Amino acid sequence: MAERSQDQGGGGMTSADRTDKDGADLAGRLGLGNSAPGARPAEQRRGPFFCGDIDMRIARDGTWFYQGTPIGRMPLVKLFSTVLHRDQDGDYWLETPVEKCRIQVEDAAYIVTAMRIEGEGDDARIIFGTNVDTEVPLDADHPLVLRPRPESGDPAPYLAVGRGLEALLSRSVYYELVNIADLAISPETGEELLAVKSAGLTHYLGSPDIELAEQPRRAGGRA
Repeated sequence: MAERSQDQGGGGMTSADRTDKDGADLAGRLGLGNSAPGARPAEQRRGPFFCGDIDMRIARDGTWFYQGTPIGRMPLVKLFSTVLHRDQDGDYWLETPVEKCRIQVEDAAYIVTAMRIEGEGDDARIIFGTNVDTEVPLDADHPLVLRPRPESGDPAPYLAVGRGLEALLSRSVYYELVNIADLAISPETGEELLAVKSAGLTHYLGSPDIELAEQPRRAGGRA
């Protein structure tokens, strides 16, 4: 976590405190809180008001920033994550019936930080946990793909999580998958690949000798 520097002229409020306050104000404006001062009820509007680009970004390690400072309140991050979408042009939006604001995402919207197996045999499912405390099953609607990371071009595993969004698997979670994987022949290429079964389907993890892209570490955290 970034050092909580003193905000001059803020009555003793730190820059991190001010970021959290401004973030909470933004959530209210989007209609995410109990009230949205100055906003008309959603049913009285034909669609969300486009408020333009806002100074919010999700860093490669999954940290949310607002006005250049990390958002320290996890409940606020979770709240914003529930209305995040990616459109067909690859732009990211916080969208509610009240307002629609564009934000920046450096890589994936979320990070997969944990996994567990639910059920047995053909009914077994792999369930992934994200850094915003959501769970996503590995299934037909949420496939796993390997594609190049934006900054390096090296392969990395991404999970589709809905609303056009993806979650990047942490290295530790990916290697947990590798540990339970078997070798299988890809019907598309005929290659022998690592694969796991989940929700009755075979999901391919890539070549047995794949080397993943290096992932950034959060302060005090693990990749």
